[in-house]
Amino acid sequence: MMWWYGPGMNGWGYGLMTVSMVLFWALIIFGIVALIRYIGRAGSVTTDRPTPRQLLDERFARGEIDDEEYRRRVDVISAGIRPRASS
Repeated sequence: MMWWYGPGMNGWGYGLMTVSMVLFWALIIFGIVALIRYIGRAGSVTTDRPTPRQLLDERFARGEIDDEEYRRRVDVISAGIRPRASS
């Protein structure tokens, strides 16, 4: 009667099997999520925004602002002061 159940697993075997299956599926899910995030990030286009000084230079080059306005705004940008909103 001792060999009735065969050489089956004991409690440690079932516990190790359960933990290993949970880890296996966690790794599979983590891999899928990481792959989706990587593909989503690789597909996005990153554009560098121009600096305030570059925008000011472009406006001056197009003739939208005169020399006096340009110099005043360059001073404000270089000093790091925000101009007051005119009402």
